Amino acid sequence: MDISEVAKKSGVAASALRYYERKGLIHSMERDGTRRKFSPAVLDQLALIALGQVAGFSLDEIRVMFTPAGEPNIDRSMLASKADELDRMVKRLKAMSEGLRHAAACPAPSHAACPSFQRLLKAAASGALENRQKRSRLRKA
Repeated sequence: MDISEVAKKSGVAASALRYYERKGLIHSMERDGTRRKFSPAVLDQLALIALGQVAGFSLDEIRVMFTPAGEPNIDRSMLASKADELDRMVKRLKAMSEGLRHAAACPAPSHAACPSFQRLLKAAASGALENRQKRSRLRKA
């Protein structure tokens, strides 16, 4: 299949296909003049890339999910780690949602007087501080 056919069948723009090829996520088989040719298996690779992105994996993390021949070779511990990360995120988002719902319906005269809203603010500030500290440590590494 040429690049335009892959783009049409997969819904992935030709520019993204070229980018994925430069990043080593997919590989063209040959060129017919100036047009790249791909194996039909590239559609499965693109589906795995899309699934990985939805799950929050970076393109570099997704790249290591393929063998040099383009076959899936996914590290199960990496999947478990990402699932744990998503579970933590869901827990934080659920707590935030519940706090916002409470604040929206709170009978306190103002949000500043609402103990639940104050706890929500402290949790948000604590999380923001924690994220800043993590970013700072990463920059130093």
